[in-house]
Amino acid sequence: MDITLVIPVYNEQESLKELCDWIRKVMQSHEFTYEIILVDDGSNDGSWLEITSLSEADENIIGVKFKRNFGKSAALNTGFDHARGDVVITMDSDLQDSPDEIPELYRMIREDGYDLVSGWKKKRHDPITKTIPSKFFNRVTYWVSGIKLHDFNCGLKAYKNKVIKDIEVYGEMHRYIPVIAKWAGYSKIGEKVVQHQKRKYGVTKFGFERFINGFLDLISISFVTRFRKKPMHFFGTIGTLFFLGGGLISLWIILDKIFKWGAHRNITDQPVFYLALVAMIIGAQLFLSGFLAEMISRDSHRKDHSIIEKSVGIKDKDSKNQDK
Repeated sequence: MDITLVIPVYNEQESLKELCDWIRKVMQSHEFTYEIILVDDGSNDGSWLEITSLSEADENIIGVKFKRNFGKSAALNTGFDHARGDVVITMDSDLQDSPDEIPELYRMIREDGYDLVSGWKKKRHDPITKTIPSKFFNRVTYWVSGIKLHDFNCGLKAYKNKVIKDIEVYGEMHRYIPVIAKWAGYSKIGEKVVQHQKRKYGVTKFGFERFINGFLDLISISFVTRFRKKPMHFFGTIGTLFFLGGGLISLWIILDKIFKWGAHRNITDQPVFYLALVAMIIGAQLFLSGFLAEMISRDSHRKDHSIIEKSVGIKDKDSKNQDK
């Protein structure tokens, strides 16, 4: 199979048929073999009924329904689990991402050899309250990650299949998939200017809080990606420094008491003694935290499939193996 499209859906009933018709037209005109995975992230507007209807009418459309709203990252991760195409393309379901971009994204992955291609909404149809914070957010992400992208949060992206199978997207980390992919060893990351459509139906599902959460997520992903498999390197190093610092200060206080180098005071009368004691305790706790985290990390993280309530159009494992 050439292409899998993974499309998270949250209260976008009005746009789904138009979007799928548009995708089908593009795919047929370029003779791609494809599948569309629509992941209903706990919609309450009838989106699932529309997805079911579309899947029954077109065998290329797969539907997955969550028990409740788990967020875009969970929707993408679930879609990635079921993706069978050589190239996996993600896009939003609100018609602001154009399916006409699909052929070029596919070409960049297949012919140019990119591991991941991220869309860049150079001309955006969004209010200034979204564009200015977004530019600042993208600049900080570029500075932290070293990945030269203008628009990390663009929903329109293309991946080699092996990339999405080797990474896990959780929490609100969908903004940082290029960062996750790079730290997983996929460093050939490209960018393509894409057309940004005006919203035709409904309203945006994201508020200003996403920028605050975005920076917190950036700190989190930076830490988790670098130290998830080696937490002892982080906690152990800091803990050792604290413990050694406190130990050296304590040794100096003891020697000062023995040889009477300074003013004659009881050890417990010196504030630096308590600072040294606290440093040693913190150091020991950090070291033990690193040790425990190292033991826990030996347990391979398992993907949680319990969030799915229903699915439609998904072939069984035997059929998947035959397709491959």
